[in-house]
Amino acid sequence: MLLVSEHATRLRRLLVLIHRYVGLALALFIAIAGLSGSLLVFEHELDEAINPHLMRIQPLPGAVPVDFLKLRERVQAGYPDAKVHRMDLASEPGKALSFRITASGNDQVFVDPYTGRILGERKWGDISQGMVNLMPFIYRLHQSLVLGSTGTLVLGIVALLWFLDCFVGAYLTLPSMRRRGDFGSAEIAKKKEGLLARWSAAWKVRWHGGSYKLNFDLHRAGGLWLWAMLAVMAWSSVGFNLREVYRPVMATAFTLQPSVRELPNTRPQSEPGISWYEAHRIGKTLMNVEARTKGFAVQQEQNLSYDAKTALFRYRVKSDRDIRDHGGSTSIWFDANTGERKAAYIPSGEANGDTVSGWLFALHMAAIWGLPYKLFVLVTGLVVTMLSVTGVTIWARKRSARKKILLT
Repeated sequence: MLLVSEHATRLRRLLVLIHRYVGLALALFIAIAGLSGSLLVFEHELDEAINPHLMRIQPLPGAVPVDFLKLRERVQAGYPDAKVHRMDLASEPGKALSFRITASGNDQVFVDPYTGRILGERKWGDISQGMVNLMPFIYRLHQSLVLGSTGTLVLGIVALLWFLDCFVGAYLTLPSMRRRGDFGSAEIAKKKEGLLARWSAAWKVRWHGGSYKLNFDLHRAGGLWLWAMLAVMAWSSVGFNLREVYRPVMATAFTLQPSVRELPNTRPQSEPGISWYEAHRIGKTLMNVEARTKGFAVQQEQNLSYDAKTALFRYRVKSDRDIRDHGGSTSIWFDANTGERKAAYIPSGEANGDTVSGWLFALHMAAIWGLPYKLFVLVTGLVVTMLSVTGVTIWARKRSARKKILLT
């Protein structure tokens, strides 16, 4: 029994060190992710509030939207040196359409879908343009620290370490094993204070116990109460930023649909071989075949895009297999020269690994269950930041105390 206790003590000391120094290394990154994520819960609403001149319109009574393909042609004509490789196929009343263009300058164009008038443009995420890009900049900060692919990789590694540390932190909240001598016998110790009774203290906050106890309890109890959500946030972040790890791990436990990234013989091609009108027709036809074959219903078109790196069109719709409340990711990819179907993605019901991932990503982005869940995710982001701050504070106070002991 004594050997078991000593082994548990050594393990606990090791895990304390791991939790301490991994936490210190990740604290700033996680705090940034928590704060920016809280704002991104209401990304679209805030972006519209900041930029009503770009995103809101007042159509005349009885106005009918212009054909989306014709709108794309107008945007392309207005930017002859750029390429319009993505277009929306649905619009919301009172809201402008957004076109992404490949250009060295501004790359996002806003258009009135009823008149075709260009409302404005911006270089998405470039904060040097001012408030017009505040929310896209926050998105870039959350996704990649505004450092491109390098930042994406860094945050992917941070997310993986954070996910593993979630389990370390949870273990450390468990009561440490007490030696036999503490109460005279193991039986007496068990009667006096059961494991669950002792662990229950970890879930409580001593609001009037002094600043150190309050800080410690907020860190420990906050992590416990939101543990499941923190694990979801961490692992889904690995899925967003570190697919090289996420996908193989998920494949060991679940089935996954073939990824378009794994297609052989893809090649760059600056412009598609078929017209956008033809691509739209082919996309609808292929999606209808997919729906009949796999037993789902198409509810609304979303967008049509062309990837010059692979010479593939992607036709995306919202279907009854989509998990998110708004928008859709049910997709089909086809050859931009021949129209041949290359891959498809059905968010749920097709492969259990993709269904799990769809739920994880929807939970991460607060894309389900309406306003109550959005508010919950907002609070979660603030708690994540609080856990980082309290963790650093605990370390700093203990370090200061150790220094005082050494000096005396």
